[in-house]
Amino acid sequence: MKRTIVITGASAGIGAATARRLASQNNLVLAARREKELGDVAAETKAVAVTADVTRRSEVERLRDEALRAFGAVDVWINNAGRGITRNVADLTDEEFDEMMLVNVKSALYGMQAIVPHFISRSRGHLINISSFLGRVPIAAHRSAYNAAKAALNALTANLRADLQREHPEIHVSLVMPGLVATEFASNVIGTPSAAPPPWIAGGAMKPQSAEEVADAIANVIEHPRAEVYTNPASADMAKRYFEELAK
Repeated sequence: MKRTIVITGASAGIGAATARRLASQNNLVLAARREKELGDVAAETKAVAVTADVTRRSEVERLRDEALRAFGAVDVWINNAGRGITRNVADLTDEEFDEMMLVNVKSALYGMQAIVPHFISRSRGHLINISSFLGRVPIAAHRSAYNAAKAALNALTANLRADLQREHPEIHVSLVMPGLVATEFASNVIGTPSAAPPPWIAGGAMKPQSAEEVADAIANVIEHPRAEVYTNPASADMAKRYFEELAK
């Protein structure tokens, strides 16, 4: 039986790759602000396209309603929309910080609050938040408020899971944390895109992944729900060493 899966931020990058990975066996509802790019991905994957700005609660609720209208129920909701920044902490403006929190945290919060009541009404469902390795290990100082926003998303995801797990064990809440991914994400950051690879990449500790590799990890989480997943095999060891160094 086909699942109905909603993916935000689906016009490019990880979202589009995930749509392509899941298209053959699922009903898809894809959302993004860029209408043409979203339409192209939707046409390729035979998905329902909903042009929406997920930083607006009303548009996230409209996305949910369009998915329910199209397919009657939602089985999986993937909060994937996000944006980065190149700015050190001391140089952040109020507007930049607020933008990072709006795009990376509040949009996901709106998605959680929109879909979880539907999951509860069905006694099942799967919420997946796409975070970042930098939300767990903030080793890229120039990403500053992005790291902070993803750390906040990590905490909200864990809190939601704790709220649901006792009374609603068939509602799964997963956190997916990619490392560096070879997409256009870095070229769309606030501030100047970084030309040089960060030291943990340049030193060979972590190799960039393709969006397709991350999509494979997301597909695996859907089939085998888990609380948290690093998509890059090097991430768990790097996180362990980072916290060991802090404890010295």
